[in-house]
Amino acid sequence: MGCLILLFVLTLASQSFAQSPVSYHITFENAAHHEAEITVVFSELSTDPLEVRMSRTSPGRYALHEFAKNVYNVRATDGQGRSVVIERANPHQWNVAGHNGTVRLTYTVFGDRADGTYLAIDRTHAHMNTPATFMWARGLEDRPIEVTLAIPDPAWNVATQLEETSGKTDTYTAPNLAYFIDSPIEVSAFDVREWTVTSMDRTATIRLAIHHDGSAAETDAYAKMVQAVVLEQGAIFGKLPDYDYGVYTFIADYLPHVNGDGMEHRNSTILSSTGSLRRNPIGLLGTVSHEFFHCWNVERIRPATLEPFDLEHANMSSELWFAEGFTSYYDDLTMKRAGILSIDRYAAGLGRNLHGVINAPGRRSAGPADMSKNATFVDAGVSIDRRNFQNTHLSYYSYGAAIGLGLDLTLRTRFPNLTLDDFMRAVWVKHGEKEIPYVNEDLQTVLGEVTGDVGFAREFFANHIFGNEVVDYKSLLARAGLLFRKAYPDSTWMGQPGIVYSDTSAVLRGPTRMGSPLYRAGLDRGDVIHSIAGRMITSDAGMVKLLADYQSGETVSIEYTSRGIRTSGDLTFQEHPQIEVIPFENVGQVVTPAIRDFRQHWLSSKLAQPQPALQRYCHTCKRTFPFELEFCSYDGETLNIIPPQD
Repeated sequence: MGCLILLFVLTLASQSFAQSPVSYHITFENAAHHEAEITVVFSELSTDPLEVRMSRTSPGRYALHEFAKNVYNVRATDGQGRSVVIERANPHQWNVAGHNGTVRLTYTVFGDRADGTYLAIDRTHAHMNTPATFMWARGLEDRPIEVTLAIPDPAWNVATQLEETSGKTDTYTAPNLAYFIDSPIEVSAFDVREWTVTSMDRTATIRLAIHHDGSAAETDAYAKMVQAVVLEQGAIFGKLPDYDYGVYTFIADYLPHVNGDGMEHRNSTILSSTGSLRRNPIGLLGTVSHEFFHCWNVERIRPATLEPFDLEHANMSSELWFAEGFTSYYDDLTMKRAGILSIDRYAAGLGRNLHGVINAPGRRSAGPADMSKNATFVDAGVSIDRRNFQNTHLSYYSYGAAIGLGLDLTLRTRFPNLTLDDFMRAVWVKHGEKEIPYVNEDLQTVLGEVTGDVGFAREFFANHIFGNEVVDYKSLLARAGLLFRKAYPDSTWMGQPGIVYSDTSAVLRGPTRMGSPLYRAGLDRGDVIHSIAGRMITSDAGMVKLLADYQSGETVSIEYTSRGIRTSGDLTFQEHPQIEVIPFENVGQVVTPAIRDFRQHWLSSKLAQPQPALQRYCHTCKRTFPFELEFCSYDGETLNIIPPQD
């Protein structure tokens, strides 16, 4: 889900190489113990020491990952097979000296995490994210690359955006390091579904390579859902990107032993989850929707702050609210337009996100642009000390998604027949198709051009991108017949972050949120509550009863122990802050023709030739019905979507 920016000039691998390629050969003889052995040959070198590196970062992530920690047994010979001197200059670099212009370097790499960043090798597959797998040499970044895979099982195949080399079995090429390091490789007994999509002057093959333990029928059904998402997103931008080899590949691992993730690449994406196609197809499809949108927004509409991507240092950007956040806004919107989400489920998702953004303490400390810079600490960034991010950070994914919703509804309200789709197309034409990197001010300029109102664009960015103000969601959503309201207006709240009860006390399991009653009373993680209003609370039921006996604004005493010091304070209850969004028709409000038209223009399919409604089959009641109806799989009753409490 992270952002990938790599600058390269693509030279088709089928052309003859101007320089000798960097050649990799990888074997998996010890896959049971998650090891691969890799030999890489560097030739036509000067006789100076060769600096060989493992990446410290991964395209699409922003933090450091230190892949060298899983590399060992490093050894090298020259072109005549003689051993040469290797000096480990730092944790990530090996210097090879005394060679004759050719270096043949061999090493072992360990990997046991299948996701969008790391390497996983086992009896079921080889799941290779290239920065976690392959060494590279400084000064040879522009050399073409060949990688040959010694596939251990004849039932296994290869899924990658690399180009297969004609005449060489299981050998793939990249024009340079940048493209190679951006190209994940899956080797397994996966299922494949592929189809052709034509949009305006472009035709592309879309390939779904799915490694899972489900049935072929489930793969067929899921492929139809993926097709619907691909078509709807193509309609937003008017055309598909020009994929470098005419193919876009979804590489999906849906297995119990993988880790949930999604990671976009220029002509492919990694999808991984422990979920199955039968149990959770909509949840899995949400990641598909997000990652495929990235083939426009991030892979070609590129922030200048991440151009080129740095493989040796953390990568910081102030544009992730747009690159990731606006992409997140289009996740569910695409699925709603494709007929996969009901209005109830879509509205519930909006409510959960708006609650998380509007009530987040971190929103008060920074706007989306500045908050984006935290990615180096939170996007799989590793630390062992406790952080105060629950009070100081707000995800640029959810923050940006809320901004996307606000801007979309504002444009539809203030500028007749103008939408966020129009803005995205304009950014695509000006920056994406030409691959001209942008900064925040460029997006502001495009917004002024699209609306014809430079003042509006300047004010919106000042208030909502560089500032931390929120738009008036209540009035904007009402135009679409969606009620924005407090979910529990009569409920008392004290902001407990999770409690572990005993016979004599209640212990706070997590940190308290800034501004909550417990925070203001002085409590934090690990504190032991002995009594509230003189009552000993030893269960959730007791806490619920206590809260029911008081109203927002009332103050009671609280006795607690913090770091061994017993103390007391005043606890002032608040109204529960949970926000929800509900369709008017679900609460008895009238959906007028104007509301219906607004909603239809916003949430309906944008395809010139709408596709047949996707059908869901229930294995229990043996019926099919449209996804949007969201019937219960057992009795045909509609689902009640209830936002979770804090």
